Amino acid sequence: MAWFKKHKSTETEGPRRTKVTEGMWLKCNHCREIVYRKEVERNNKVCPKCDYHFPISVMERISLLVDLGTFKEWDAELEPLDPLEFHDTRSYRERVKTQQEKTGRKDAIVIGEGSINGKRVALCVFDFGFMGGSMGSVVGEKICRAVDRALASRLPVIMVTTSGGARMQEGILSLMQMAKTAAAIAKLGEAKLPFISVLADPTFGGVTASVAMLGDVIIAEPKALIGFAGPRVIEQTIKQQLPDQFQRAEFLLEHGMIDMIVERKQLKDTLSTLVTHF
Repeated sequence: MAWFKKHKSTETEGPRRTKVTEGMWLKCNHCREIVYRKEVERNNKVCPKCDYHFPISVMERISLLVDLGTFKEWDAELEPLDPLEFHDTRSYRERVKTQQEKTGRKDAIVIGEGSINGKRVALCVFDFGFMGGSMGSVVGEKICRAVDRALASRLPVIMVTTSGGARMQEGILSLMQMAKTAAAIAKLGEAKLPFISVLADPTFGGVTASVAMLGDVIIAEPKALIGFAGPRVIEQTIKQQLPDQFQRAEFLLEHGMIDMIVERKQLKDTLSTLVTHF
């Protein structure tokens, strides 16, 4: 015999509570606090609790830095081939096609010319949403083409990096982009043209080991994770626990690896000042 019986209520049910729309809240990648999405978006996608700078899209980045209506993209049609006919769980061709459909661009970087507070610059912006911003043959080629155009027009070059490193599906061809792009950046130095590197979260691997750390001025966004190998790999290799905030922008600034940390809302004016100074 049941201890109690549930009697159906004869009263009419009141209005049901509206379900909370999915995606209204975000968990911060740094402080792990739950924050209101709209508040983050109003704040240039910066965490209101810890000042962590959330990743932003390529077009959001360009809109943030470049004067309205002045950006002209270069070489948007370049797309990767599959020289190694690489195949793991899926073919490289399939992966590239999926990423192109998802992002609406051919590869993991956008290059072009624009004005920052009226000053013409060549701009390169990595897209982490395209295969983790990995640097393959097309990314390396587009960086070199941007440098060539900058040399021809006597423009400073600004590069915003957010990448997981070299693209494994292109093997040695992707690794060779490190030397290729470093040689291109050296031409800027010979021509007395400034190269300013902006490191966003995250910047890792072969991109950090090559172009990202070659800037005449190296800027990072607050709390950006920057390094070559990840912290877990380093700990397993050296068998020691790493310091707190290791590989964060503040740690790198303290140890002389970067020149300054600039908040997103001040980045455009800072770049304008640097270009004017140079």
